[in-house]
Amino acid sequence: MFWEGKMKRKKLELLVTLWPSFPHFKRFAIDGRLAGIRLNSAMVNKYELDNELDIIKKEVPDHIPMYFDIKGRQLRVTESFPYPDHLELKLNHTISVKTPTIVLFKAGADYALMDRIVDGNHLIFEGGPKYLVDPGESLHIRDPSLVVTGPTILPVEVEKVEKAKKAGFDKFCLSYVEGKRCIDEFRDYVGDAHIVAKIENKKGLDYVANHFKKKPNLSLMAARGDLYVEVDKPHHILEALKLIISKDKEACAGSRMLLSTIRSPVPECSDFSELAWLYDIGYRNMMLCDEICLKEELLARAVNAFDAFRQVYAK
Repeated sequence: MFWEGKMKRKKLELLVTLWPSFPHFKRFAIDGRLAGIRLNSAMVNKYELDNELDIIKKEVPDHIPMYFDIKGRQLRVTESFPYPDHLELKLNHTISVKTPTIVLFKAGADYALMDRIVDGNHLIFEGGPKYLVDPGESLHIRDPSLVVTGPTILPVEVEKVEKAKKAGFDKFCLSYVEGKRCIDEFRDYVGDAHIVAKIENKKGLDYVANHFKKKPNLSLMAARGDLYVEVDKPHHILEALKLIISKDKEACAGSRMLLSTIRSPVPECSDFSELAWLYDIGYRNMMLCDEICLKEELLARAVNAFDAFRQVYAK
């Protein structure tokens, strides 16, 4: 099913995040400048998934490689109760953590103080964050006492995996990988498929530093969208990126790149400098963030800029 490439593969490769029902999906699904498309399972529920996968089969049968992203131990909101004087949420996973503790929202741009947890997944806050929190959003609890309990792959995610496999997918991304157990549990569902283990917090970095062993059909991703929020201090992201590429030469650097193309058709100097730094320390696979990929114009800008950089710098 998967496209093997009609043109010589580049030394530097780019992935993007799209969904089949996007108006611009078909355009980029056959764009030879791209190495693959990530389908973010958080964008759709299990009832809509069959129709989405059908679009690929019917409209773009000869597409570039596609990766199906499964939410492993990532904390996501399933229900939100914004009372007049405080916020309550329910999570997809059960957790334990010392309270009170700060919880971050909106990729670290908003926060609230969690007062207590009821039944493992019902979070009760003192007051609330500045902005509304909707079901499906992720959040961050950076307290070192945090423990996410229960299975790595929730039943709803298992159903999505089965549908993706039935549609022919043999490449998967797994969020918030924190150890070998996460990989082993996921292997029970995907078999010998290629797994991209997304490293998104300090436990994941510890796994990479001390326990990760490179194997066939297993690669790492420095998933910077969340990892940048999860490290203790912002500049620690640099050390994290060097660690990940030192352990896996096939690792991908994901998100938080070419962001100036959201505001302007001309990328800023810092964007090209960052791409060059990532390339110089060894990254040969990179992925744009979701925000850029949502709109055709923005994605076209970013892909054009990336390809120009590749042609000139990454010969």
